[in-house]
Order: sequence, then C-alpha cells, then structure tokens
Amino acid sequence: MKIGISALWEKVQNMINNFIVLLPNIVLGLLVFIIFVCIGRAIKRTVKRLTSHHRYARNLGMVLGRLAQGLTVLVGLFISLSIVIPSLKAGDLVQLLGISGVAIGFAFRDILQNFLAGVLILLTEPFQIDDQIVFKGFEGTVENIQTRATTIRTYDGRRIVIPNSDLFTNSVTVNTAFENRRLEYDVGVGYGDDLEVTKQLILEAISSVDTVLKDPGPDVLVIELAESSVNIRARWWIKPPRRADALNSRDQVLSAIKRKLVENGIDLPFPTRQILFHDQTEQTDGDRSRQREGWPAGKNEVPKSRSMSGSLRQLAQKQDGNSKVVET
Repeated sequence: MKIGISALWEKVQNMINNFIVLLPNIVLGLLVFIIFVCIGRAIKRTVKRLTSHHRYARNLGMVLGRLAQGLTVLVGLFISLSIVIPSLKAGDLVQLLGISGVAIGFAFRDILQNFLAGVLILLTEPFQIDDQIVFKGFEGTVENIQTRATTIRTYDGRRIVIPNSDLFTNSVTVNTAFENRRLEYDVGVGYGDDLEVTKQLILEAISSVDTVLKDPGPDVLVIELAESSVNIRARWWIKPPRRADALNSRDQVLSAIKRKLVENGIDLPFPTRQILFHDQTEQTDGDRSRQREGWPAGKNEVPKSRSMSGSLRQLAQKQDGNSKVVET
C-alpha cells in the first residue's frame, strides 16, 4: 500500500515539475497568441476602412478582412503551440489540422454551408445593407450581412435572423434594387360610365400627386369586365422606392382618384349578389320535380308558405324518426 502511494506521489511530483518547466513557454505562447489575435483584428479593421469608401468593394473588403483575420489567428495558434511544445513539428500540425478539419466539417456542416453562402452573398451582392427585401413571409430592411446569417429589421420593429444558405438557395425580392418602383391599384367603375372619360379622369388624378414621377409617366388600362364593375388598373412610378414612400404615394393617389371620380359623377359600385331560393312549401317539399327558382310550374295560385312549426317538425323527424314535436 505504501509502495502504491509513493509511486502515485512521485507521478504527481513529476507532473508538477514538468508544468513548472513548461510554465514560461505557456505564458510566452499565450502572449504570442494574444498578439496575433490583436494583429488579426487590426488587419480586419484596416481592410474594411480602405474599402468602405468604394460601394462595390465594401462587401469584398468585409470578406477579405475576415479571411485575413482568420488566417492570422491560425498562424498565431501554430506558433504558440510550437513554443509551448517544442517537440511538435510543423508537419504534425498540418496533419492534425487535416484530420481535425474533416471531423469539424462533418460535425459543423450546416455552419460551414452558411459560411460559404455568406461569402458568396457578400461577393455577388444580390442585395446590400440598407436594402429592403422580401424573403418568404419576412419583409424588412437589411441590417447586417454576416458570414453565417443575415439580419433584417421588419417594419414593425422586429429583428429576423435568416441563415445565409436559405437566402442563397431561395428566391429573394429586393424592393430597393433600382431607383424607381412602379405601384398599381385596380379601380372598379360602373358599366354605364364612359371608359375613355373615366380613364382620363384617373390619369389627371394620378398626375396631380407630387410623389408620382413624370418620366416614366402613369398609365391606365382596362383589365377586367367583372361581375359588378369594369376594373381599371392605375399604374404609376415613384422614387425612392422604399416602403414608407410607397405607402405615402398610394395614400395620396387613391385619395385623389376617389375624389376626382366622385366629383365627376363616376359610379364606384360595390359587389352585389342576387340569391334565388327554391320553393319550400308544404305542397312541394320533397317533390324535386316541382321545385324551381320561383313557383312550381303549372300552378296559377301561390302555394301556401311553410309554417315555422311545420319546418321544426320536419327537421326533428329527419333527425330522429321516433321523436315528437309538441306545439304550444
């Protein structure tokens, strides 16, 4: 028992002695690693600052800055390990990195996929920071494009984080990709109104709004002969094409159109429905051959209407043949 304790204590002493011997190397290695981390951050900031004044190089600068930072930190890690463990060779580090890279690739496949998609988004620039985009059920302003995910701020003040792989492999609508944007709205007018006069009035109403561009100018098209109205589509262009500008322009244009049409006596009909009931009388109920939209054929007299008590009685009998309805 004493021999075992002595051997264990000897091993502990050897570990303590080895740690004390390696302590200067560990401290030096940590200092070197911290220095390389700071150098990497400085390189990243420098690259971003040099490319921030160029619109088309800004995203490229972000990618290059992050890659330069990562490579600098990786080199610092190699040097730190070499200082802490002098017997560790560069070939062993490369081999270890290769094996670890394969394992990390399988374990963090989704993260690497999002990283590559983020790099491609930053390089190809399908959208940029401050652009307003629509992705599936989300719509808002792009706040930041990271190498893993893209964050957008919705119009009601919420933040949405979208993985870059989803953005890169799916359709995205960029509302602010161009300087101008066309808006449209369908207006229903009566069948008895003169279409040419109505179209001219709508054009005058649209042109009276300051936010509507003169070039390209607005236009008006008849698009549908609907059930209760003739539908006319009003189209106009705005600049800039942001969400707030679109809502403001739509409000002004629709208000001007309604005011103009009402002042000139143009009908703005609402949908109407005509409902025809089959005859439901005591004499014809159950006889499908005598039921029509109107009164039964071959009768000059109006059939007697069903009483409420009779309707309740027949409904109860259909539900339960043995039930009875007591009239009061």
